[in-house]
Amino acid sequence: MRVLLLYPEVPVTFWSFKHALKFVRKRAALPPLGLLTVAAMMPRTWQKRLVDLNVSALTPGDIAWADAVFISAMIAQRASAQALVARCHAAGKTVVAGGPLFTAEHERFPDVDHFVLNEAEVTLGPFLDDFAAGRARRIYASTGFADLRQTPPPLWELADLGAYHSMSVQFSRGCPFDCDFCNITALLGRRPRTKAPEQIIAELDGLYRLGWRGPVFFVDDNLIGSKRELKEALLPALIEWRKDKRGLAFNTEATINLADDEELMRMMVRAGFGTVFIGIETPDDSGLAECNKRQNRRRDLLTDVRRIQHGGLQVQGGFIVGFDSDTPAIFQRQVDFIQQSGIVTAMVGLLNAPSDTRLYERMKREGRLLGEMTGDNLDGTTNIVPRMDPATLMRGYRGALRTLYAPGPYYRRVRQFLRVYRPRRTRSSVSWNHAVALAYSSVRLGVFGRERLHYWGLLAWTLFRRPALLPHAITCAIHGHHFRRVAAALGT
Repeated sequence: MRVLLLYPEVPVTFWSFKHALKFVRKRAALPPLGLLTVAAMMPRTWQKRLVDLNVSALTPGDIAWADAVFISAMIAQRASAQALVARCHAAGKTVVAGGPLFTAEHERFPDVDHFVLNEAEVTLGPFLDDFAAGRARRIYASTGFADLRQTPPPLWELADLGAYHSMSVQFSRGCPFDCDFCNITALLGRRPRTKAPEQIIAELDGLYRLGWRGPVFFVDDNLIGSKRELKEALLPALIEWRKDKRGLAFNTEATINLADDEELMRMMVRAGFGTVFIGIETPDDSGLAECNKRQNRRRDLLTDVRRIQHGGLQVQGGFIVGFDSDTPAIFQRQVDFIQQSGIVTAMVGLLNAPSDTRLYERMKREGRLLGEMTGDNLDGTTNIVPRMDPATLMRGYRGALRTLYAPGPYYRRVRQFLRVYRPRRTRSSVSWNHAVALAYSSVRLGVFGRERLHYWGLLAWTLFRRPALLPHAITCAIHGHHFRRVAAALGT
């Protein structure tokens, strides 16, 4: 069998960082970890070829070469996935699809021959057996959850590693919390399941042998969902592994209760973690109560963020407007919180209801559902009818983005972050990519950018006040360029 693994194009979104990647001569932020892991579950005798449309074009020769095509996608990739399915179907190829998009919307893809849904560790094996016997069904799904101790390492050799800014690994799936707008618990359960530390070390060893020395994203939706496994198993293994390694800085996602555990933060920083994304959502307690974000309630969120930053972890934040309890005052409250917290990478989106969530079911019952969401957190769309006047909501939302991403407020926020941030002292963290980024940003932002005075002011301030953080300052400046471009597309 000759199998073509296709990953559709990711549109320009907040998290695509497409405008920022040009500064370091990369074509995509992350490789398709799911597809590369699925490839490792296929028979070794099969020939496999990966085409990531974010990195390279799909040629007629690629399609002609394949006996079957496997496609995986997220919701934001819907349009590209539809085009790819149509193209491969027209060429007479057997199309097999899986991943979050198809698990949620398989009925919208009539040209797909077989769907392998939910977790591939559970559903791919039965499909492959039936496919080999010539009796494959159209849909393979499961309500059970996979044993991650059986998950093989991804086939990194199929990917052009040099085209990506970061690599990705996964330690756990599932989250113990139950926010009503999040479909993670519906898809992956509330009991976190983990790999053995030896599996993660093997995956990192594989990347290291291939020459990777850049960032690695732990894609877990909540890495600290199982603190015991983290503190007793994974983090000690990572700390030991890094003793004779260079590079490979880690980032991940967590919940705000990370701020309660100073030992955990110290261990994460020692293990190489430098950044965590946290869903803060809103500083308004009524909004947190409405969405069942109980882990964020009755806390001093601003103090929590600063505690994590001071502990050596940069905080990236997710924020939402459009809760039923929101009033027009929420937009300024969000802006004030983000500015005071020094959360540089602050994603502010409108409330959406993913399928298979309690919010989706409530909106459906109340007749407030407007169809499916786009999967783009910053495109100014929502699939629900808000309680707030829609024009007021959109006007306030655009105004908040305009303020947050404008050069003046944005660069002040960067300085606020750099004042508080206390990373662990390590061997030189300046890389060739940093040198390239400095050279390119000096011209693109420092000469031609409308933020040039802010850019040079930030670099001068950092050199005098926090010279060791100059690479962070440059990175933040470049990210700001991307955020402004994305916001401008929304008409802000």
